Amino acid sequence: MQIDVSRYRVKLAETAAEREAAQRLRYRVFVEEMGARASDDERALRREWDDFDAWFDHLILETLEPDADPLDRVVGVYRLMRGEVAAAGPGFYGAAEYDLGAIERSGRRAVELGRSCVAREHRGGPGMHLLWNGLAAYVLEREIELLFGVASFPGTDADALAEALSFLHHTHLAPPDLRVRARAEHYVAMDRLPAEAVDAARALRAIPPLIKAYLRLGGFVGEGAYVDQDFNTVDICLIMDTRRMTDRYRAFYERGWKQP
Repeated sequence: MQIDVSRYRVKLAETAAEREAAQRLRYRVFVEEMGARASDDERALRREWDDFDAWFDHLILETLEPDADPLDRVVGVYRLMRGEVAAAGPGFYGAAEYDLGAIERSGRRAVELGRSCVAREHRGGPGMHLLWNGLAAYVLEREIELLFGVASFPGTDADALAEALSFLHHTHLAPPDLRVRARAEHYVAMDRLPAEAVDAARALRAIPPLIKAYLRLGGFVGEGAYVDQDFNTVDICLIMDTRRMTDRYRAFYERGWKQP
């Protein structure tokens, strides 16, 4: 799978060098920009990784600019874990934060999304759109039915996010058959305000653009949030069910998610 558009190319990483370049971008975004913790080895190499990386497919957005440093050529990334790979290997990454039994018991083809980011200098252009086109191709080629993964708000103060979290809980909570739940030992309530106390417009302004894009495609949220001290974020679990997408968004999705 390869998509070429002007200055960029979207593809699955095939070499160790491409995977390392994806980890370099993750380090720049998650550690240097967002304040995630890093090991001494990660800091020495300026790459962010974990033990799950070997099991994920890495969807990368490369710049075709000829003078780009090879390790900085990757300017966008998604990592993707198919359900059958998780079952045969380490399980899903998100299982440390959420009880994913509802998805695992569904018997449906699922893929876990994670570590999505675009380099600062390439944001606001076509980069994220192209990554989503690549993701759509990946999902369609493999007949994936469920997409899910943790998505993050910056910072670790859930009270400061009370209105946004409450809005998501009251308006986008997943149906019971797909309602994953934050693990009890980490559970942070999202319904921090009653529905009538939430200003929807103000809440939406506080929600990161990527989360809003998933919601526009018909995404749901799991029950409860998780505070990730290592990544300096408050996480929610997003779930998208291709069967439940509206006709408008299903057509949008099947032609390649030209706009998020």
